[in-house]
Amino acid sequence: MSFLSKTNQPRSWGRYPKVTPAEVQSVFWRSELPNIADFEQPVLPYAYGRSYGDSCLNEGGVSLDVSHLRRFISFDEDEGLLCCEAGVSLAEILELIVPRGWFIPVSPGTRFVSVGGAIANDVHGKNHHKAGTFGCHVTRFELLRSNGERLICSPHENTNLFQATIGGLGLTGVILWAEFRLKPIVNPFIDMERIQFSSLDEFLQISAETDQQYEYTMSWVDILIGGQNLCRGIFMCGNNDQSRSLASKKTGRKLPLTVPFDLPSFVLNSLTVKSFNELFYHSQLSKRVHKVVPYEPFFYPLDSIHEWNRLYGKRGFLQYQFVVPFQDGFGAMREIIGRIRRSGEGSFLTVLKTFGTIRSPGMLSFPRPGITLALDFAYGGQKTLQLLDELDKVVRQSGGAVYPAKDARMSAENFQAFFPRWQEFAQYVDPHFSSSFWRRVSHAQKLVMV
Repeated sequence: MSFLSKTNQPRSWGRYPKVTPAEVQSVFWRSELPNIADFEQPVLPYAYGRSYGDSCLNEGGVSLDVSHLRRFISFDEDEGLLCCEAGVSLAEILELIVPRGWFIPVSPGTRFVSVGGAIANDVHGKNHHKAGTFGCHVTRFELLRSNGERLICSPHENTNLFQATIGGLGLTGVILWAEFRLKPIVNPFIDMERIQFSSLDEFLQISAETDQQYEYTMSWVDILIGGQNLCRGIFMCGNNDQSRSLASKKTGRKLPLTVPFDLPSFVLNSLTVKSFNELFYHSQLSKRVHKVVPYEPFFYPLDSIHEWNRLYGKRGFLQYQFVVPFQDGFGAMREIIGRIRRSGEGSFLTVLKTFGTIRSPGMLSFPRPGITLALDFAYGGQKTLQLLDELDKVVRQSGGAVYPAKDARMSAENFQAFFPRWQEFAQYVDPHFSSSFWRRVSHAQKLVMV
């Protein structure tokens, strides 16, 4: 699959920061694993680089490429239980399971992530209020530690390592394979509704009304409109279609577009973003639109554009996702959106949704009950970093958190406030594993002395 190709130099999807590992070591077979303790620098697993910040990067260390571990081990079609190596992508899994009446239980906004990465970042999707995170559906996995131990981890075996590895950002060892439960489906289509809204209040009202009726919910939002309403947008909700007449119908996959070069940095600015938002909002001519669509454009609209991250230019971009509790969410959102407007920085892609109450087993898992907003900012140097620092303060004061998988700059102080179990988690970090992110937020030693 061409979209799984990557450069020899590990990088994150945001293309910021740009770091250089001391070595890239590839793993091809579970039977021929490197002796991790022999490396003089800290090690970090790496597959397809779809994390946005530096949690998948290891400056001056060893990047352990596990993307070649792409074999299926077992598939119980009756029970919906799949076991595969950690480098298998969600795209490859979908190719196998969808024609057989199964779907991934929780999926992020791209299918080009590895199973190991989905566990390490404990990814969430449009159905968090119904299904929780990806880690909620993992039954067991094998973890390679630097002392050579290969441990089976599950809710009942090596439980603490199981909980530390889910959302553990690759720091507890190398996931070699994983087993997880799937979701049954009748056909590969989504019965969806798109609803226009003109304020944050209306979004929250629609969200409350649709949470029980629909498994999948999320919104595209425009936060640059000005006025008192904070935002406007299009709320998208859907369920897996139940029509058996569509079971054998093909989804009609389109050929992907490609961004062939880095766009000049001036292309994405507050004016062009406002123009795009205006066109997108008014492209829906009525307040409510109902349709049945293939699952690909519903779950993975950006996967149809190869290397869409090049739209932000050579300097890359930072995605900023945070969650704030429902209780203080409105005030925090008002403050954050106001600061973004005043900064003159425009977010080209902004997604708004709510998280439910289902708890993940992961110690460092990000989702918690509340409102979550994800924004993209073209990297503009110090002014961009300063803005995000200001937003961190608001999130922290409200009792919220920022998503590590999309972060490249939060301070150690803020990280430790956002994730109060971080010291408990740190006990299970393998002493030979580290990342650029972990060294920044924990002040861990950069090089492992052996």
